[in-house]
Amino acid sequence: MRFLNPFTIIIAIIIISALVAVGYYNSFVSQTNAIEGQWKQVEVQYQRRVDLIPNLVESVKGLQKQEQKIFGDVSAARANYVGAKNAEGKVQAANQLEGALSRLIAIFENYPQIKSDQAVLKLMDELAGTENRVAVERRRYNEIVQGYNTSVSTLPGKLFASLMGFQPKTYFQAAPGSENVPKVNF
Repeated sequence: MRFLNPFTIIIAIIIISALVAVGYYNSFVSQTNAIEGQWKQVEVQYQRRVDLIPNLVESVKGLQKQEQKIFGDVSAARANYVGAKNAEGKVQAANQLEGALSRLIAIFENYPQIKSDQAVLKLMDELAGTENRVAVERRRYNEIVQGYNTSVSTLPGKLFASLMGFQPKTYFQAAPGSENVPKVNF
């Protein structure tokens, strides 16, 4: 019974309270670090989007320009042939048309669907994939924030969180208008 004196009981309560407080503190710090780490993952996906989209758009524009040039060459050669006044002009225009048509035929042989259509589809797939990655990382972020907020908002964690200065974190919320599909113009 010597161990149950009031002084020993008070010391035991202080030690147990200190251990519990340290446990909660470490838990809050771990959860805060997890939130910050997950936000970095969201930022990585944002950066991927920022890097990817302009490159894909420019690639599609370049392919479309190349193919538009061939279509333009075919139209110009045809117009030159129709507008030629003499045989020499018609031969030159026919040679020009033949060269443009051979490039056009090569495109159709090598790419059953015109390459720019594939590039547009690829762009749309990449945009969708990027947006899905962003959504996944945002969801993970919000899940970690939810766990942390539950810890700092429920008893006894709420008591320790307020004593230690830990506050609930803000969830990611979509910006107004983000429910609208983004438009890509060429």
